[in-house]
Amino acid sequence: MRTSRSSTSNGDYVLFKDDVAIPIDPFFGTMGVSPADTTEKPVIMPPGPFGGNMDTRHITKGARLYLPVQVPGALFSCGDAHAAQGDGEVCVTGIESPMYAALRFNLIKGRSIPAPQFVTPGPLTPKSEGAGWYATMGIGPDLMQATKDSMRAMVEHVSTTYHMEPVEAYVLASLAVDLKISEVVDQPNWIVSSYLPLALFR
Repeated sequence: MRTSRSSTSNGDYVLFKDDVAIPIDPFFGTMGVSPADTTEKPVIMPPGPFGGNMDTRHITKGARLYLPVQVPGALFSCGDAHAAQGDGEVCVTGIESPMYAALRFNLIKGRSIPAPQFVTPGPLTPKSEGAGWYATMGIGPDLMQATKDSMRAMVEHVSTTYHMEPVEAYVLASLAVDLKISEVVDQPNWIVSSYLPLALFR
């Protein structure tokens, strides 16, 4: 992949292909404090109430992350830097990158939260909003299976519409497609949708 500067946006992007540009919006995939119940060195995978490998791309520049402190000193750590990633990181990859960050810490006494919470400084996807979205759905009683069905439909759509190999479409989905739980009200079936930002395509 090559990096370049976009002439039509306010930031950099990565060229996935000559006609597919993924906006860069850096974040740390791993952010957290030490869990209270570890008997060995602290772990980050899977994530838990302490944070860890959350891969939440909206915890980026200007965001505020709240973590429940579980051990004296908190023992915060971060890493696994990504230049971009879709919500879900469906094939276990984002655009990995070196990163430096300035972080500020505050201890909020007298407050208790069960798991991480965060506040964003503005719109969730400002670099992708302008051109609309194409979405595929998975519907069924199991959220993971609905996710797989939705993503398989998206991979087929991208590979057919944009003339990519399925594996290439799958990687693109991991880098730029957002998974959303669209509906849980109608038991026993849930709906998971995969959102493809059309702004990627030139």
